[in-house]
Amino acid sequence: MDKRAADDATQIAAARAGDLDAFEVLVRRHTPVVYSHALRFFGDPTAAEDVVQEVFIKVFRSLDSFDSRSRFSTWLYQVTRNTCLDQVRAGRRRPVPLDPFQISAVDPIDIADSVAISASVEHALASLPTDDRDALLAVAIFGLTYDEAAQVLQIPAGTVKSRVFRARRTIALSLNIADGGLS
Repeated sequence: MDKRAADDATQIAAARAGDLDAFEVLVRRHTPVVYSHALRFFGDPTAAEDVVQEVFIKVFRSLDSFDSRSRFSTWLYQVTRNTCLDQVRAGRRRPVPLDPFQISAVDPIDIADSVAISASVEHALASLPTDDRDALLAVAIFGLTYDEAAQVLQIPAGTVKSRVFRARRTIALSLNIADGGLS
């Protein structure tokens, strides 16, 4: 178990015992990745913020059901993905194209280049088939292993690997980058 996963386990145990500060540590630690996933899913900062709130309410209410057989980040990815999908199924939100100006946290001096790169990457991500994008985001954004992503996505690990490879290759081709550096 890596240091972060061990610390998550410590915070989870404390939060289950009623320590709200421990839960706050988990929220602060994992909010950026949940927000990033939701923003890429919906392309709307307001929707992403709503998803973050809903995800952590669900996590708080069901923390006792987390069985610790997998990493917290794996379970959190599943909760985040399901929350996004639930929003779509309920008709409350629809995925929309991403505005790169909303997600760029760049130095104003280099904003033109950074925005162009960010826009290209986000456009390439948005153009991926949903299954490939889900696999790539699980591995690249949430940091799940292929086996963990396979468990959450309910597909074989080999399928996750091929989808991630295909997504990286597609993005590399879209950005005119030699795909050898992305695998």
